[in-house]
Amino acid sequence: MQPTATVLVYSDDANTREQVRLAAGRRPAADVPPVAFIECATLPAVLKALDEGGIDVCVLDGETTPAGGMGVCRQIKDEIFRCPPVLLLIGRPQDAWLATWSRAEAAVTLPVDPVEFADALASLLRQRQAIGA
Repeated sequence: MQPTATVLVYSDDANTREQVRLAAGRRPAADVPPVAFIECATLPAVLKALDEGGIDVCVLDGETTPAGGMGVCRQIKDEIFRCPPVLLLIGRPQDAWLATWSRAEAAVTLPVDPVEFADALASLLRQRQAIGA
């Protein structure tokens, strides 16, 4: 049996976290492991989960308040050794440049499109597998 990939989902909105879980399903693609989710609604919870380790990909909501996902992404890229790849949820396609500024590896728009999201998540999981993390 393949190991499970752990995906951290950060959003202050329970509906957004649910959209992410439903879009990913149990396995976002046939060639990646099944996923398990750790849900966080606050920045301290995100930092605690990352400090504990075992996170394969982070999904951060750029619309979260008071600490938005873009700022959180930039912070964890600076502070977490071997930070997992980040998939950023952005409010509009024009915000893609902000996702680049935050150093996110991928970005998709809200509301979550299941096909686009699953493809982006699977791509990050493949990259993570390729480097042997």
